Amino acid sequence: MKIMSSFPSKYLKAADLGGKSHELVIAGVKIEDVGGQGSEEDKPCLYFVGKQKGVVLNRTNAMVIAGKYGDDTENWVDKPVVVYPDQTMFQGKMVDCIRM
Repeated sequence: MKIMSSFPSKYLKAADLGGKSHELVIAGVKIEDVGGQGSEEDKPCLYFVGKQKGVVLNRTNAMVIAGKYGDDTENWVDKPVVVYPDQTMFQGKMVDCIRM
């Protein structure tokens, strides 16, 4: 058993992508509390047509999508986006991430 399967997340992780890119269609963006454990941290979360899990948007991914479809997230609905696993520097370490 993989121990992380005992702690499911409602958000997509890089490992969920199976090492490959996926073209998905945007269903919408919602502001959600993603802080967990009693801390409040509201962030935009991107959801996809036919998928249960969304992605917590960071500035990089949000700006990539905004550069293609505009600043208004309502204009993103029904638009395709390629989602792929990558790595980024976080707190001095290379960590897995999701890019658009």
